[in-house]
Amino acid sequence: QVQLVESGGGLVQPGGSLRLSCELSGSDYSINAMGWHRQAPGKERELVARISRGGGTEYADSVKGRFTISEDNYKTIVYLQMNNLTPEDTAIYYCNADRLNGWGQAELGAYWGQGTQVTVSS
Repeated sequence: QVQLVESGGGLVQPGGSLRLSCELSGSDYSINAMGWHRQAPGKERELVARISRGGGTEYADSVKGRFTISEDNYKTIVYLQMNNLTPEDTAIYYCNADRLNGWGQAELGAYWGQGTQVTVSS
């Protein structure tokens, strides 16, 4: 059974930095990418960053140049380094994993963590 557990959220002042971590436990060899989404009050959940098992990355335009997604060598921990934070980054941040099913079709958001709150405020 796959579980994703996020940590590292908190309160930070504008211009500050935080690093979120997401630890993957259990095994599913069909996982082909992991990522971070966020949901602010009254808004839809949106993709923040994604990293494929091959190391390719993608970012939302709003975080390019400020956020960096990475993973450890064992591909069991995914990090989101967030710099130059603004109040607009305030949201619950969710870790997720995508997988390929038996037919090779992508299952986006196959697994989700419980979320961690990030609040940017002075």
